Amino acid sequence: MPPLRGTGSHPEAEHPEYAGRYRLEACLGAGGMGVVHLARSPSGLQLAVKVVHRQHAADPEFRARFRQEVAAARRVSGAFTAPVVDADPTAALPWMATLYVPGPTLSAQVKRNGPMSPAELRRLTAGLAEALRDIHRAGVIHRDLKPSNVLLPDSGPKVIDFGISRPYDSDLRTETGKLIGSPPYMAPEQFQRPREVGPAADVFALGAVLVHAATGRGPFDSGSPYLVAYQVVHDEADLTGVSADLAPLVGRCLAKDPAERPTPDEIMAALHPPSYEAAAFIPGQRAPLAVEGGRAAPVKAAPEEAAETATHVRAANGAASGSGAGTGRGARRGLVVAAALSVLVASGVWAVLARSGTPSAEVRGGGPQRPAAFVPWQTPLRSQAGSTPACAPAGASLYCVSPGYGAAALDPSHGRVLWSHPEKAPGRSGPASGGARPGGTVAGNVACAVVPGEVLRAYATATGTELWRKDLSAYLDTPFPAGDLLLTARQDGTLQALDAGTGASRWRHGVPGHHAPAYALYEEGSGVAYVFENSAQGSTTLVTALEARTGDTVWQRRLAGLLTPAGTSGGALLLTAMNEKAQTTGLVRYDPARRAETRVPLPFRMNAPETVLDGDTALLLERGGTLLAVDIRPGAAHTERWRLETAVGTTSAPVLGAGGRLYFSAADGRLLAVDTEHGTLLGQTRPRLRAGKLSHASSLPAPVVLGGSVVGSAPDGTVFAVDANDPAAW
Repeated sequence: MPPLRGTGSHPEAEHPEYAGRYRLEACLGAGGMGVVHLARSPSGLQLAVKVVHRQHAADPEFRARFRQEVAAARRVSGAFTAPVVDADPTAALPWMATLYVPGPTLSAQVKRNGPMSPAELRRLTAGLAEALRDIHRAGVIHRDLKPSNVLLPDSGPKVIDFGISRPYDSDLRTETGKLIGSPPYMAPEQFQRPREVGPAADVFALGAVLVHAATGRGPFDSGSPYLVAYQVVHDEADLTGVSADLAPLVGRCLAKDPAERPTPDEIMAALHPPSYEAAAFIPGQRAPLAVEGGRAAPVKAAPEEAAETATHVRAANGAASGSGAGTGRGARRGLVVAAALSVLVASGVWAVLARSGTPSAEVRGGGPQRPAAFVPWQTPLRSQAGSTPACAPAGASLYCVSPGYGAAALDPSHGRVLWSHPEKAPGRSGPASGGARPGGTVAGNVACAVVPGEVLRAYATATGTELWRKDLSAYLDTPFPAGDLLLTARQDGTLQALDAGTGASRWRHGVPGHHAPAYALYEEGSGVAYVFENSAQGSTTLVTALEARTGDTVWQRRLAGLLTPAGTSGGALLLTAMNEKAQTTGLVRYDPARRAETRVPLPFRMNAPETVLDGDTALLLERGGTLLAVDIRPGAAHTERWRLETAVGTTSAPVLGAGGRLYFSAADGRLLAVDTEHGTLLGQTRPRLRAGKLSHASSLPAPVVLGGSVVGSAPDGTVFAVDANDPAAW
């Protein structure tokens, strides 16, 4: 059936005539957000172009939501969605173009032809389960799966419309009084606990969609959305009319408790299709392998152990793809088995270390031994607190602190624990006493475990021996590492440098012009540390460069604006500038040699971006996932080089690596890599949630780049390493 032209009932049914370079030929439909047009690319490819309604285009919050829709749709583009071809969320009327999928929606199909046959329903079940699996693997929750958002072309079902989707780790909040979603297909937690909505909500919606496909009605039917909401939360689903072989599975999908619902993989496995219609959607299942008497055998393990082992096996498969004489799975089997065994051994060693209380009993072997070919690894540093470990390079090892667990040094080659110190019992030196969360830092060959305002413990990075400890009640914040020094700001307004090896004071004094200075940066090449202080009114910022070893002032300058030092490049200091709403609006480049400053406005206001410098480019990563590259050269004609919507709701600080790559972490445990030259996503790891739930943190530890590997940490308590040279295989 050809698409119908708009009748004019909505003002943009025929206008504008173009979205970007695409001519809009006909109206396919209209909704609350905008109008979907049929269009063609210059090569003749048919496209479906969504153009936002004019009244919404002027709403900054709506634009942000549309940017997230575009990012989510791009992220999950594949066999089970309509691939994104082009988009412009910044246009006067924002738009997005996807490949046109010829076929009716599920709602239109059922309305026209009635309920599906059992065979058709099995195929739909398997296809939608596979679609959700890929959507969730991309780190996205759809949140609005319903019959009108499912297309039925000959190639199998396609899921569309990511208008209210969000990443697992998104902290985007629903406005008070607004119901986001379609009540008959919303899960109970979407009404009761919207901040805790996870992938299981999409599984509940899948169950409701299947009931509609099988019966022509939903499992909760009423003319009032409020009554439907009550039924979803309190009443049992009506499965009358669903075939007997599928009713139990659909009922599990509609469980009130998200933890009782099956995952998409479990749905596909439960089908065990006897018919051809669904067989194409079910992948073969493989058991992990172990070695018994020199031959491979299936591993029988507890569910959590099996999941962890499978993760390592997948990681080893990816790492081994370029090694050995063979290129198929058989050629990789030896490495897979070895990786699985090393994981189980490492997990056992860590369990022993967790129960041991003395560092001397925890030291294992000598220095790190890097294998001939790097193999991805993961090591659990779990605690009841469910915190994400923070790590830093420490000589030849990797030093990590996990609140609620303690401190540990890992071999960066394979994640083996070298030594560990369990967190002390609650008291003056424990986090439970004052609510402060412990952290860590490394200075020279000394690793420090810090509870801000309470205590600092210094350990030798090589052996884990405690060297000294210091009461921090007279200090502000966490000591700042600078070579083999720890720079501190005291509550009386003075600055002090401590010898990292002994804890002795190197120097202590006030800084002219400062009353409460704060450390921001240390430049290793020059040995200069930068402190700053905003004026009471926020109209100016005093910046002072200090010689870290002596505390002598190198230069001092008062600059206009509410500024924060962000990095150095070519002898110049870069600072971010904020407005009165604490939004970052521009960059300031100050050259102390010429006493000259250059101000670079940003193309849009950003919320709390973390900034890293890559030569003459500043890379700003916003907490909401927007990554912006800005040219900071004086007199640059165009300051914006590129921008990327990563669809990550909460991010760590970004870290530069070799080969023009930028790495950062997401709150769901993913590690992402971006090409800094073109602003494209190179790869990302899978989410690693604690017990399947997202933990909301005020800040996230940044990843660590170690030669040819990148180390990330996740809220499930694991520290893991992947090959820095092949992000696409993560």
